[in-house]
Amino acid sequence: MTHRKIEILADRVEREFLPFVRRPARYIGGEINQVRKTLDRCELTVALCFPDVYEVAMSNTGLALIYHVLNSMGGVAAERVFAPWVDAEAILREKRIPLFSLESKASLAGFDVIGFSLSNELCYTNVLNMLDLAGLPVRSEQRAQDDPLVIAGGGMANCCEPVADFIDLFVLGEAEEAVVELANLLIAGKRDGKAKDEILFEIARRFDWAYVPRFYEFAYDHSRITAFKARNEMLPIRFHNAVVGDFENAPVSTRPIVPFAEAVHERVSIEIMRGCPGRCRFCQASFCRRPIRYRSAEKVFELAKASQETTGFDTVSLLSLSSADYPPLEELVARLKGYFEDRKVGLSVPSLRVDQQLHMLPKYFTSVRKSGLTIAVEAASENLRQIVNKPLKDEDLFAAVEAAYQSGWQKLKLYFMIGLPGETLDDIKAIVDLSDRLARLRKSVDNRIAQLSITVSWFVPKPHTPLGWFGQRPREYFQQARGLVLDEKQRRRANHLRFKFHDIQRSLLESAIGRGDRRCGQVIEAAWRDGARFDLWDECFDYERWRTAFAATGMDLEAAAQRAFETDQKLPWDHLGGPDRQYLLRHYHDAMRSL
Repeated sequence: MTHRKIEILADRVEREFLPFVRRPARYIGGEINQVRKTLDRCELTVALCFPDVYEVAMSNTGLALIYHVLNSMGGVAAERVFAPWVDAEAILREKRIPLFSLESKASLAGFDVIGFSLSNELCYTNVLNMLDLAGLPVRSEQRAQDDPLVIAGGGMANCCEPVADFIDLFVLGEAEEAVVELANLLIAGKRDGKAKDEILFEIARRFDWAYVPRFYEFAYDHSRITAFKARNEMLPIRFHNAVVGDFENAPVSTRPIVPFAEAVHERVSIEIMRGCPGRCRFCQASFCRRPIRYRSAEKVFELAKASQETTGFDTVSLLSLSSADYPPLEELVARLKGYFEDRKVGLSVPSLRVDQQLHMLPKYFTSVRKSGLTIAVEAASENLRQIVNKPLKDEDLFAAVEAAYQSGWQKLKLYFMIGLPGETLDDIKAIVDLSDRLARLRKSVDNRIAQLSITVSWFVPKPHTPLGWFGQRPREYFQQARGLVLDEKQRRRANHLRFKFHDIQRSLLESAIGRGDRRCGQVIEAAWRDGARFDLWDECFDYERWRTAFAATGMDLEAAAQRAFETDQKLPWDHLGGPDRQYLLRHYHDAMRSL
């Protein structure tokens, strides 16, 4: 890697760009607590990219953590680069202004490393678009040795083959310690004048959490993978997620950036626990983010105090996959309430369960902001919940909701999933029945029927989960299910139930891409070249564009979404971290026995 010339575009951005965009606050930088170093005095410069708009990117805690970790290193500078909205992209292209960072307004192509955080399959076209706006080839094989090293991490790294042709290196698992090792190796390689490919080979050989796709190849027999092998026998063919062992003392930023534009989540976010003792068989995070680790209540309390003082946010949120399983939760909530209540700072405790800690829930209800109680029920029948390994009993659910009403909660939000294995049409109708009964339960408290918001998603089989071998239901099934729910609501005259449904077509695409192999990259590139951008946004998503892209590469989108895998065949994600295959198969067979 050679020393790169940094092009600062501040004058052009101020004169030719900012006056013409609809929301300039997305692109100006300079917020409270941002870190800005002199780039040309640093040994390693890193552009931390999030393939969505500012408001979404600034709510991503993983990106904020890596920003803090890298900028805490001497000689390393990390700056933020987010996807420009369509109006801003048009101006950048019209005036030939390269995509730039927020802190220094530095051209993206001038950084040593470009790092993407991948949180959803439908952000992939934005990754390609950001590379193109930087003036770089989107395919890694077409980029030069002196072009930036393009790295990606985040949840999608564990099923990254669909974008393997565009990324030089994937970091699997938890990144806060891995990026330090990576940065030190890159600095050493840069000092020694090593070429990019030479450094990549050293990374691939040394770290079992580092996956460099160019060093590996697949063999296929039509739709099936027959082999995965390394091009060099010195390299591993099975990778493991990086894991932070000492979670208590793992780095945390107590000076998070305060956004200028209103972000999706504007709050102090403190991670109290990693991993989840539950094993919901549809949940990728539950199976990939292990082992379970906790921060002490004392540590969380001190982090929350320090972070709130440096930001002024009016809410502290305790983050985990299952907050109810955090052992000292009751102690922590009481302590935070005692400190923050008089300061008019609210407390958010998401991911509470309503089964084993039912007796504690009324205390939580009196301690946290009562904006609304959210419960992920997933399925209306206990049998379906058993299939997906979510041990929630109806009696516990009703007892918890009644306790919530008695403690002053007035709003309830429920999450259900349609399309699960073993589901019947009666199970779908039961969603309305269960929701209606929970709403009417409030009458026993104050003689009123509660207003419920119910979000219905469509089952998307995920890699590294026991249900990942199943295919997705056809589009027509989901359309029928939506009609059944609304008809049943009308039949009951249940106007107190407000249903919101995920986009069916977007869920089909998520299934088709999410479990795809490396050949799916040509579909993603074709869709992007045809104008696909911001596929998570209703105003930009075009399903027909994606169907055309699949067809142009000899594939069928909906057939790919519905594809079921045999339990003995090689999967596109087998090598990419995650739990042992036999462990997943035990869960799979348990689910099959419950069907």
